[in-house]
Amino acid sequence: MKNHNQDFSYYHLKLQDHIDSSFPERSADLKFIKQRARWAANAYEGAFRSGNHINKCNEIADYILYEGLHFSRFDTIFEVLTYEFSDVFDELEYRDFALKILPECAEIFGHYELTDDFAYTTDYDLLYTELTGFIAIWIEGNGIR
Repeated sequence: MKNHNQDFSYYHLKLQDHIDSSFPERSADLKFIKQRARWAANAYEGAFRSGNHINKCNEIADYILYEGLHFSRFDTIFEVLTYEFSDVFDELEYRDFALKILPECAEIFGHYELTDDFAYTTDYDLLYTELTGFIAIWIEGNGIR
């Protein structure tokens, strides 16, 4: 039981860190984070008891832990800001502005099927261009503050 609690804590912290950095809009969803961490810990334990190598156990647990959490709207906006608007923002302002503009970009994201591997599709380039234009117009009309 002690090991299982340690595994749960490990996966909980690991997922919380990932969500805080790439999905900050979900940082307060503790129910989701705890459930995913529990599933990952259970999967690891089950895989280990089935005789799998530790690397395979980690792979199985990580698959469950991060399912649906590979493509990040926040990271995409952050990337657009850092590459396309580096002359507008100080380095420390990117995260705050990305959080601010994220809800404003919901409609644009809604036009795409955002799967875990979306960043590797040609539609990603279209999304990137669309976000760049939207953000430029938004900044022109609203400013960055």
